[in-house]
Amino acid sequence: MQMVSSTTATPTPYATLLSFSRYIGRTGPAKATFVGGLRRARQARSGFNPHGQFIKALKADIQFRNRGDHTAVAAAVGTVAPRWRALYAALEAGGARYLDSLGDPGKVELAQIHDALGVIGGLTVKVNPHLGLRYDDGRAEAVRLYFDEQPPAPDLAVATLWLMSRHMHQIMPKAEPVLVDLRRGEVHRPDPKTRPDDVERWLAGEAAAFTAMWGPAA
Repeated sequence: MQMVSSTTATPTPYATLLSFSRYIGRTGPAKATFVGGLRRARQARSGFNPHGQFIKALKADIQFRNRGDHTAVAAAVGTVAPRWRALYAALEAGGARYLDSLGDPGKVELAQIHDALGVIGGLTVKVNPHLGLRYDDGRAEAVRLYFDEQPPAPDLAVATLWLMSRHMHQIMPKAEPVLVDLRRGEVHRPDPKTRPDDVERWLAGEAAAFTAMWGPAA
């Protein structure tokens, strides 16, 4: 009788924009620990996004011009499952500040965006902004939301904005990438002094290290 091994194969290294940017924002041994956790989650096929209801509410307040009182965001804080209520409450004030920063509700609207799959340093990364905005003066933005308790590390912000810029022709042609720190209501945009070749080499090295840390299954 042929014996069939029950060992689970190591999943192919892969990262979302969120996971790769969080990896970038870590230093030292914390990088390897983080990558190992991602690999195990992939093997277990586990994962849950607690922010989905908040994102939908934010979009509704833009789409239906409710930014004066942030009706949908406020409702989400009150109706989300109790285990996530403190998280949503912590995001509410910053979310309201961001909505107010968009200006006249009649001059901005939601726009279609697409996810993109990129390869950098041999690592496949899913680049997936949360929403697109189009202004009546012709400007357009692809927006990635940041929810963590601590402000985004500079490297995390640079990596997020660069990867969106790199694939903007797929995501939302001619749009500007934007990272919004929702807890503080702060908006991060690309630094025009950034040297593209330097960022590309840096991220390729980080991606190669990520793949090496992924390693074989334990």
